[in-house]
Amino acid sequence: MASWYAIRARGTGAEVAIYDEIGAYGVSAKGFLAELGALPEGTPVDLRLNSPGGSAFDAVAIHNAIKRHEGPVTVWIDGIAASAASYIAMAGDEIVMPENAFLMIHDPAGLIMGTAEDMRAMAEALDKVKGSLVSGYAAKSGRTPEEVSALMAAETWFDAADAVAQGFADRLIEPVRIAANFDIGRFRNAPPALAEQVEAGPEPDDDADGTNTEATDDVADGDQVEDDEDDEVAAPDTPEPPAQTPPPSGAPPDPAAIRAEAIGHARAVIDLCRLAGQPQMAARFLEQDVGLDEVRAALIAAKAEAEPEIAPHHPQPGRSSAARPWGEIVARTFKLKG
Repeated sequence: MASWYAIRARGTGAEVAIYDEIGAYGVSAKGFLAELGALPEGTPVDLRLNSPGGSAFDAVAIHNAIKRHEGPVTVWIDGIAASAASYIAMAGDEIVMPENAFLMIHDPAGLIMGTAEDMRAMAEALDKVKGSLVSGYAAKSGRTPEEVSALMAAETWFDAADAVAQGFADRLIEPVRIAANFDIGRFRNAPPALAEQVEAGPEPDDDADGTNTEATDDVADGDQVEDDEDDEVAAPDTPEPPAQTPPPSGAPPDPAAIRAEAIGHARAVIDLCRLAGQPQMAARFLEQDVGLDEVRAALIAAKAEAEPEIAPHHPQPGRSSAARPWGEIVARTFKLKG
């Protein structure tokens, strides 16, 4: 099964790579915590991050587990540490950022479909999560909780120099080549410079001096990134991702493009199922290779069958003429979201 993290032995230490959305592919933090806990006490850890964020609940659990680790933890932000990923970074003893990397903090968000009580419960949960995040950011940066809370509410992006100046990182290193398939358009304040780097992708030629690192999803799937002790950055021993361009007529399809398309489809299916409150249906849709339109139709039908109507008043015997079918409401929601 695909995963968003990888933990590997590295000489006398270990390397932990989070190079995707935290909690993606239906893989929670449970396995991550088990693998991290299996490391011998005192093991030095290099934690490499290139992630747009993900599950805030998983991030809090991962942050706390890293803080409990007995050995030294050095965090390397290999491109982007946004949202939940930036909170995980705060658990490191030292945070190292290339000059062109970015770190972002914002308020946690969630989706829920249900009663007013369900909404209030979600709001309370988000407030508690934010309290934990504020404490972690404040402890690392030395800023007051009130200052951190305001920065989070504004969705604040820091380039590497700003992050060091504000106390959210400790050390700058040479720029890296950012290569990631993250959709940063979902963030309202994403810096134009970051958008240009992500869209441009990596340079076509390799660095002869080994001062740059590749930040690709493939690292989380088993490729290795080594540390260059002379330049204090990772050497580019992972393969350069091929250009995302259509193959010429008659040429075989690009495996990387096929993989990226499959991952994008899987994420869309999982997101739709979560929005509909039916996450357990995602596995069946993916196994049957169902298209997104069919997924929407099936989710609408399932919701309509479970709860056939919403009435503006308390239910009375018989069907109200003012009732609105759940199918219509969910269809409108999916149309707006998708």
